Amino acid sequence: MARRTMPTVAALVTSAALLLTACGSGGDDTSSDKIEGAGQGSEKPAASESPEGEGPDVSVPNDLKLVFDFAEPSDPKQAKAVDNAANYIRALKHGIVQQDVNDPAYKYYSGAQASTYAKTQIKAWIDGGWVPTGTDRYFKSEATELSGGKAVLVTFCRNQAKSFSKDIKGDKIHYSKESLDSYQKFSVLMSPPKGADKIWKAQKVEVQGRVKECRG
Repeated sequence: MARRTMPTVAALVTSAALLLTACGSGGDDTSSDKIEGAGQGSEKPAASESPEGEGPDVSVPNDLKLVFDFAEPSDPKQAKAVDNAANYIRALKHGIVQQDVNDPAYKYYSGAQASTYAKTQIKAWIDGGWVPTGTDRYFKSEATELSGGKAVLVTFCRNQAKSFSKDIKGDKIHYSKESLDSYQKFSVLMSPPKGADKIWKAQKVEVQGRVKECRG
């Protein structure tokens, strides 16, 4: 259940222009990946749908709480980007709980590399025979417009100190102590509705592990 450290935010920003040309692509390839967070987070249960009442079911069992302590930007575009960055995380967790690498929830909220990332994360949990349990907290969100408003970079911290993996067979919970490994920083490149898309979608995700600024 090792955590994966992803590339830097700077790399994500410089690739924004290229990703914008591929917005809405499926990104369904099955490359292998380690679980970036089979371990640890704090309270505001996940909704069964998006805040706007649209989209697929992203509910999770009662023993898993997804907390999003996000500040809502005053700019409407940025607010929608932040909302659906959270929905992307909800959808990813829903896919893990459902043990379905082709779960429609994450496909609805993502395209390009973000869709591939979600699929590989779900596959890693399935291969391990685990589902998440406990409280997973996401906080300290920021939104930055890129490419003249054609994309929004949403960043936020994660505290997974109270979130754990549970064996599907036998329900054994793998507890771990809080440490710097519990703290991560997500950078999610969001693109606006385009063509058949009706919502802001995650196009690229990068995750940095052992982030001190998220612990403070």
